[in-house]
Amino acid sequence: MSQKSVIYLKDYTVPAFLVETVDLRFELDATATCVESVLRMRRNPKASPDQPLCLFGHDSLELLSLSIDGVRVPDNGWLRQDEVLRLNVSLNDTFELRCVTKINPEANTALEGLYLSDGMFCTQCEAEGFRRITFYPDRPDVMAVFTTTLIANKNQYPVLLSNGNPVAQGSDETSHWVTWQDPFPKPAYLFALVAGDLSCAEDTFTTQSGRAVKLQIYAEAKDLDKLGHAMESLKQSMRWDERVYGREYDLDIYMIVAVDFFNMGAMENKGLNIFNTSCVLAHPRTTTDAAFQRVESVVAHEYFHNWSGNRVTCRDWFQLSLKEGFTVFRDQCFSADMHSAAVKRVEDVTLLRTAQFAEDAGPMSHPVRPASFIEISNFYTLTVYEKGAEIVRMLHTLLGEKVFRQGTDLYFDRHDGQAVTTDDFVACMEAVSQRDLTQFKRWYSQAGTPRLDVVDEYNADQKTYTLRFTQSTPPTPGQTDKQPLHIPMSLALFDSTGQAIPLANGQLSQLVELTDEETIFVVKGVLEKPTPSLLRGFSAPVKLFYPYTEEQLSFLLTHETDGFARWDAGQQLAVRLLQARILKGGEVDDALPEAFVSAWQVLLERASDDPAMASLLLTLPTEAYLSEISTVIDVDAIFNARRTMRRQLAQALEAQWLTLYNEMGSEESYRPDSSEMARRSLKNTCLGYLMALDSPTYLALAEQQFSESDNMTEQFAALSTVVYSVFTDSAREMLDEFLNQWQHESLVMNQWLALQAADPKSGALSRVKALLEHPVYDSRNPNKLRAVISTFCNQNTVNFHGLDGEGYRFLADKIIELDKQNPQVASRLLTPLTRWKRYDSQRQALMRAQLQRIIESGDLSGDVYEVLSKSMA
Repeated sequence: MSQKSVIYLKDYTVPAFLVETVDLRFELDATATCVESVLRMRRNPKASPDQPLCLFGHDSLELLSLSIDGVRVPDNGWLRQDEVLRLNVSLNDTFELRCVTKINPEANTALEGLYLSDGMFCTQCEAEGFRRITFYPDRPDVMAVFTTTLIANKNQYPVLLSNGNPVAQGSDETSHWVTWQDPFPKPAYLFALVAGDLSCAEDTFTTQSGRAVKLQIYAEAKDLDKLGHAMESLKQSMRWDERVYGREYDLDIYMIVAVDFFNMGAMENKGLNIFNTSCVLAHPRTTTDAAFQRVESVVAHEYFHNWSGNRVTCRDWFQLSLKEGFTVFRDQCFSADMHSAAVKRVEDVTLLRTAQFAEDAGPMSHPVRPASFIEISNFYTLTVYEKGAEIVRMLHTLLGEKVFRQGTDLYFDRHDGQAVTTDDFVACMEAVSQRDLTQFKRWYSQAGTPRLDVVDEYNADQKTYTLRFTQSTPPTPGQTDKQPLHIPMSLALFDSTGQAIPLANGQLSQLVELTDEETIFVVKGVLEKPTPSLLRGFSAPVKLFYPYTEEQLSFLLTHETDGFARWDAGQQLAVRLLQARILKGGEVDDALPEAFVSAWQVLLERASDDPAMASLLLTLPTEAYLSEISTVIDVDAIFNARRTMRRQLAQALEAQWLTLYNEMGSEESYRPDSSEMARRSLKNTCLGYLMALDSPTYLALAEQQFSESDNMTEQFAALSTVVYSVFTDSAREMLDEFLNQWQHESLVMNQWLALQAADPKSGALSRVKALLEHPVYDSRNPNKLRAVISTFCNQNTVNFHGLDGEGYRFLADKIIELDKQNPQVASRLLTPLTRWKRYDSQRQALMRAQLQRIIESGDLSGDVYEVLSKSMA
């Protein structure tokens, strides 16, 4: 592979020049958009005076003119190399730089910068998309006030939007223009524009200081009825941020636009958020409960960025988690307040322990604040987002809610309008708490998932109970020696009756701070050996190892009041049984232990008390989690062991599953509220177990639910259970019926595609290839690519990892093809092949062969090159 340049955090220097204001003028045309930028610049007094002015611009830009203070820069006055335009002319301390470029949005298949999505102009400038629009000092620590004028055909593009507030507009016979001004300095990555034929849902929000803010959500006219939930979620987010963080919205208008072709979920551009349609459109007939919750969460996340990301932004891209980790923590807390806090915590931990822990253990392992990168787009990872959120959560846990809020107040006040670092964020927490958090900051710079080994001892004579904690972190690429971390350990002790034993200050739980390789915690006055509950609430992102007996785990499952700890005890019980079966090849018909079945029976009997938590408690550990905790991943054994245990639980508790299914039924019309979502979740969990019995009786039940349900949640759940069953003829009929009913709903078709791509029955690859030829599939649309290719390669493990190697060849073919079209999507789809070292030698050889074939396919993008180079190291 040809070498690509590496960017290092240690090489950071301040920008040589700053931009005070930017005036942009777009003459929008599908194939020849003219962009004029006028930058009022000044030399940075903190920079070396001999530093040249360097602008960044993608090689797709056509430079039409360049002038300084009205004087054209001669051809020998600048040098263009790769993405850098270096000016070699004498510059005053302040000057005006005018640049005119021409771009082709229609040809921009990378979906970065300015591009067309179904005939609508839109932008995606994070992280470095602005350099596909014009030449600019495109780095997050260069912040400026933007004024943007959009000019377009008024019939084709009646709606013209950009950041800030509209300040002027006009029109003639064929075209019209609108000027937008954003009064708050921002980096170029937060710039946005949208131009198209769109409809709008409007509302208003009155801030805590009494200002009226206009709220607008734009989408295609056919989707106007799908915007109500997003609007209500936005208003709830604004209220929550005022109440919990004291943050008030600052502009006169807040806009969201739904875009079908989008690489990411959504983008927090100042005042003009651009969303993937999957994260904003919601209607009971076309949207599942999970998608409703995702819309609520993503709307909140992007709104919260207005302060944690926009008003205070990151100095450089190594600090990405400064805004993303903090904002994920904020949206997690918001969702917990809107629904069940315990369920939300379990869902977040499940994602972390499967996908992020796997990332930590793979070739792309990196610290939350990386030390280097080739393409920053490769570091929009679960480590930066989810583990970054866990770091913020640990600060919240260590300092307490009141002091943490004081720290965020100081952070926003001290750094408003600035581009700062994770060190600046932690410094604010140190200032308000008067605590030294130097060791804690290792969480940002040290990669890998810490391992926490725990042993205990009870001294009956002295009535003391001792816990000994030993922490270690395994080597990761580029980091072999690890230092001890500052780990908050939340714990409780239970006596034999199930009562929590009072600890410090009479509290029933305690936070122990682990700062050394070994920490000893002693409790006095303990009358009997207790059962410890460790890592309650998942107080730190670590792997915990304590030799629980099955009796202790069953005890915690029954008596623990902490939702996460209770769920985790049940998962550990199931994992032990599953791992024993996996070692035997998976297809084991040994009877389930009576105690295990009895525990599940108790869960079923109590399920109606808390349906949302019950649905989680009654779900077996996923294939992804079982793979993550395996030394060598045996995909067939994992799949078979889980399928067999699921069938056995269905058989042993058939009557209870059916009773609970009927109990959770409802004739009421759909409501997207927490209680109804919980009921539907538990009802569909029961149906899934019943369908595992391969009984025509339960097929009829699923078919009835499919045909009679008034909402997508229950209809799609019924369809899923049949597709994954032995009733192939019924599945085909229902898939065809579903297609006929919803073929004009793009998001619903994404689910239809993904459902079939995940079907584990034999012949899956042939079915997947057929889906790629189906009229509802579009290879240019990232949502469609993820629905088919990503789903097959990540979720249909027994077929993707088939010993013929054809699944690997299929993915390699797609990576080679997509790298020329959309490098960001290609590099993300590559992930399953990068974890080749986790599999048996035969699969390792097959996967490496395909990685090598990608390498030899020709000139690769930096996105794919970086992932490949680290994977093959």
